[in-house]
Amino acid sequence: MKNLQDGGEAIVQAFRSLGIDYVMASPGSEWSAVWEAFANQQLSNKTGPTYLSCAHETLAVNLATGYTLMTGRMQAVMLHTGVGLLQGSLGIEGAQRGNIPMVVMSGESTSFGDDPNMDPGFQWQAILSTVGSPARFAEPLTKWANQTGSVATLFQQIVSTGELAQRTPPGPVYLDVPIEVMRQPWTPPAEFRDAPPAPKLTATPEDIDAVAGMLRAAKRPAIITEEAGRDPAGYDALVELAETLAIPVVDSRWAFYANFPKDNPLYAGAGLPPLLDEADLIVMIGCRAPWYPPSAAPKQARFVTIDHIPFKDHMVYQPVASERFIEGDIAANLALLTKALKADAIDADAVAARRAELAAAHDKRNADHRAAEAEAAKQDSIEPVYLAAALSDAAPDGTVFVDELITHRRYTLHHLRNRGPQSYFRVHGGLGNGLGTALGIKIAAPERPVVTVLGDGTFMYNPVVQSLALAKHRGLPTLTVVFNNHGYNAMKMDHQGYYPDGVAAQNDLWLGHPVTEIDYAELVRPFDGFGRTVETPAELPGAIEEAFAAIADGRMAILNVLLAR
Repeated sequence: MKNLQDGGEAIVQAFRSLGIDYVMASPGSEWSAVWEAFANQQLSNKTGPTYLSCAHETLAVNLATGYTLMTGRMQAVMLHTGVGLLQGSLGIEGAQRGNIPMVVMSGESTSFGDDPNMDPGFQWQAILSTVGSPARFAEPLTKWANQTGSVATLFQQIVSTGELAQRTPPGPVYLDVPIEVMRQPWTPPAEFRDAPPAPKLTATPEDIDAVAGMLRAAKRPAIITEEAGRDPAGYDALVELAETLAIPVVDSRWAFYANFPKDNPLYAGAGLPPLLDEADLIVMIGCRAPWYPPSAAPKQARFVTIDHIPFKDHMVYQPVASERFIEGDIAANLALLTKALKADAIDADAVAARRAELAAAHDKRNADHRAAEAEAAKQDSIEPVYLAAALSDAAPDGTVFVDELITHRRYTLHHLRNRGPQSYFRVHGGLGNGLGTALGIKIAAPERPVVTVLGDGTFMYNPVVQSLALAKHRGLPTLTVVFNNHGYNAMKMDHQGYYPDGVAAQNDLWLGHPVTEIDYAELVRPFDGFGRTVETPAELPGAIEEAFAAIADGRMAILNVLLAR
């Protein structure tokens, strides 16, 4: 058994002090010291994080993202040097956009074999070295990126970067650890401090009271949100706020979470319904860009912003017309706002009248949706409306939907009837992060069915084989539903929009549209999963039922659903 404590032990102990549950890894040869420390942890039955290795760097980052989205707890990611960091950069960029805290680490060599006491291998000098260290690659994608130069500072640097990752605005941080540092002897401190949780910051009482006064005075208030439900407490707090004054709640077209019960009479749908144009006060909760173009915001309304970070440092253009900003933890501030509203008298008759009006509109909208779904079910080919509805009807209680759709996303927003907090997650960042995020969610909530919905083009961006291999190896059965419209329709629609009378339109030649299409359902078979290609509406309910039965039985499942459009 290992007796010497070196930088590998310092790294693993830092993860313990940060309360890390998992180290999601797709590493390279530089991590021997950490593997030795994890072997020592296992053989000595010492409490600490679980080391989870997978075969793709983006997948490793996505696992950490999904786990944190579900639990609220930050995780660690270990990658190979610059090349691995670049492979994982898609996931890191998504974590930055989604304000997902994580500690990302990779290594390098700084001696290149000329230290007689250290032989890192010829590859470091010949092909793996990065001028300025790999931190140069990570810096644009993270809150903070640096190299550690000594084992004496290694432990504390990791703890400090982990604490930084969780402070407002939360996000990924990066530390480059040379092999030479990891191999240095480490003298632990006399005592270890467990990093405390990040504080929940709230708005001032003056700001809360001012917004409460605006809401009381409004005749037609409305709420539009993207991220109120990121924390389940925010979901519940939004319900209480809306119920207090009978305020309609709209999901933005960029809603990233289950924010409000879709069966609540105050739920006013998704996108930009007409009631927003009629509102005299609009409260935007966790919204990046609810209007497009940005100048298209309703003209007669006043605006309030409630957000943990009202201005996003990853966005280039952010025109905001709000008169007031309630900044800090969304759930806590919503609770404070509701408390302030209830402290004074509320016009009960006005609230009751508004509730009745909104309930009638809610019932009509639901009836229209059900009629559209029933009509779609009668068609000869599968409409995306019907697919979203059929998934809703078959999904067991507790199902979590992970959405990476593009062309068909409007159908999930309007027709996917996810139920309860943390029942829906929109994938952050570029395409290719969905399957790994779903697996991270499954690790965090193994008892809940997890379903990823994505198009055929997006499916091909994901590390599919690596995701299926990890799912089989770790026992993480999820269902993947491919909305297959036989091409990149978003590309074709933009081309048509820009050049309606162009050469491509006249000759039906859309060069950006083709996808290298295969039978996606067959990919799961080498991993003992369930796969089925579905071509007609009549067979769709049975296929979905089989797929849910398969994941309940512990098998991965892929449905390749051929759509009419």
